[in-house]
Amino acid sequence: MSQRVEEIQTQLRAAEVDGWLLFDHHGRDPIAYRVLDWKQPESVSRRWYYWVPAAGEPVGLASRIEPRVLSELPGRVELYSSWTEQRNQLEKVLKGAERVAMQYSPDCMIPYVSLVDGGTIDLVRGLGKEIVSSSALVQHFEARWTDAQFEMHLEAGRRVDGILDEAFELIGAQIRSAGEISEYEVAKFIRTRFKDRGLAPATGPTVAVNRNSGDPHYHPVRQHCASIAAGDFVLIDLWGKLTEPDAVYYDITWTGHCGGTPPDKIQQVFEAVTGARDHAVAFIDEAVRAGRTVRGFEADDAARSFLQEAGWGDQFVHRLGHSIGLEIHGNGANLDNFETHDDRPLAAQTCFSVEPGVYLPEFGVRSEINCWVDADGARATGRVQQEIVRIQV
Repeated sequence: MSQRVEEIQTQLRAAEVDGWLLFDHHGRDPIAYRVLDWKQPESVSRRWYYWVPAAGEPVGLASRIEPRVLSELPGRVELYSSWTEQRNQLEKVLKGAERVAMQYSPDCMIPYVSLVDGGTIDLVRGLGKEIVSSSALVQHFEARWTDAQFEMHLEAGRRVDGILDEAFELIGAQIRSAGEISEYEVAKFIRTRFKDRGLAPATGPTVAVNRNSGDPHYHPVRQHCASIAAGDFVLIDLWGKLTEPDAVYYDITWTGHCGGTPPDKIQQVFEAVTGARDHAVAFIDEAVRAGRTVRGFEADDAARSFLQEAGWGDQFVHRLGHSIGLEIHGNGANLDNFETHDDRPLAAQTCFSVEPGVYLPEFGVRSEINCWVDADGARATGRVQQEIVRIQV
C-alpha cells in the first residue's frame, strides 16, 4: 500500500498538483478503491476523505461512527462527528494546498471519471481550493496494461476472430439450407461459442441486418429481430475477454454481404469508413513516433475530417473510439471530440477502439479495431478488415 502511495505522489509531482483528495460515500466511487489498491469496506455509510499530498504523509478523515474505515491505509486519520466539524477538519487536512485533484471533469466532459457529487465540489472550492480533474491520474493507474494483460488481449482476439468467422459461415450455411436465419439466432450462436472458448462477454453481441445496421447500438432480442437472407448486408459487433483474473477486452466490428458483389453505395461507404479508420491510426502512429503528444479529441478530429471530405461526416454520429480495459469501456482516454471533449493524452501501454461509422436509413457501416500505443508507435492488435466479407449463399 505504501508503494502505491509513493507512485501516486510521483504522478502528482509530475502533474504539478498539490495532492489528490479521494472521497466516497456509500461506495459511489469504485475508482478510489482501485487506485488505492484497497478493497471497499463492508460498510461505508458515512463520508470519508483520503488526502494524498504530492509530498509527505497522507491524511484520512472519517466519521466517528465508522472510525476504522480507513485503518488499512497509510497515514494518520482524523475524525469528525457534526457537519461543521467535518468542514473544519477537512480545511485543516488541506491546509497549504492550492491545486487539488478530485474525480471531477469540467462540464462532465469525461463522465467515467466525474464521480464526486457537485455539493462536495462546492465544499472543497468553498475552502479556497482550485479543483483539477484527476482524469489523467486515473488513466495512469486504470488504463495501462501489464505485459500479461496484453498477451491475454491477443489471445482473446484470436478466439474472437475465429468465432466471427464461424458466425459468417453459419449465416451462409443457413441461407443455403433454409433460405434465412434470424439475427437473434446468430447472436445466440456467438454467445454459445464464447462460453465454449472460455470467453466472458459483457453484453451483446450485435448482429444487425440492413436498416438495423443503421442503428449504432442495435441489439437483437428474440421478440424483436429481423431475418438475414440472400442479398442482405450484415454488421457484427462482438467483444469478449478471457475468464482469467485481470483479463482485458478485445472488441471488433466487421461487415458482410450475403452473396455476390455488394451494391455500389455500400461499397462506397465501406471504403470511406475504413479509410477514416486507417487515417486515424496513421495520425496517432506518426505523432507517437515523432515524440508529439496526441490527445483523444485530436484523433477523433482526424477521422471526422476524413469522413467530412468524403461526404459522410454528418452521418458519423458517435465518438471515434473508447478506452479498453478490464471493462469494455475503460478509464483511459477516449477518442472523442463529438460526444465529449477528451483532452487526455494517449498514454503508452494503453489500448482503445478505433471505430468510425456511417449510419443511413437503409444500412450502416462501422469498422472497429483495437489500437495499442507504446513507445514505438500505434498499431492494430488484431486483424483489420479491408474488404466486405462475401458470405457464400
